[in-house]
Amino acid sequence: MKPQSIAGYGNLINRVMDATKQPTPEVGMGATETWWSDRQAGTITRVVSPKAVEWVEDEATRTDKNGLSESQDYTYERGTGLATTFTLRKNGRWVRKGEGMRSGNGLIIGTRDQYEDPSF
Repeated sequence: MKPQSIAGYGNLINRVMDATKQPTPEVGMGATETWWSDRQAGTITRVVSPKAVEWVEDEATRTDKNGLSESQDYTYERGTGLATTFTLRKNGRWVRKGEGMRSGNGLIIGTRDQYEDPSF
C-alpha cells in the first residue's frame, strides 16, 4: 500500500484531518473547511455528484470563556450564505473548486469543528 503524502504547509492538524479517508457526503451533513491554521464549520447543502458538493458556512458562536486560547467550544446554527463548491481530487482530498489539489482549502466531511488560531 502506497503511503499518502500530507501537504507541507499550514497547521499540521488541518493537514492530517483533510488527508484522511472521509465518509460519503450527504445533504445536511456537517463539514469543516480547513484554512492555513483556522477551520470553519459548515453544512453540505447539495451533493452535485459523487465528486462535487456545495457547502455553506455555519453561524458559529463561541461558548467558552477561555479568551485567546487554543481550547475553544462553539455552538452552531445552519448558515444561509452563498454556497461554495468543493470537488474530490485524485489524491483523495476535497478541495475548494478552482484551487490547487495540494494547496487549496480542504473540506473535512462529517464533522463541524470551528477553530480560530489565537496566534494571528
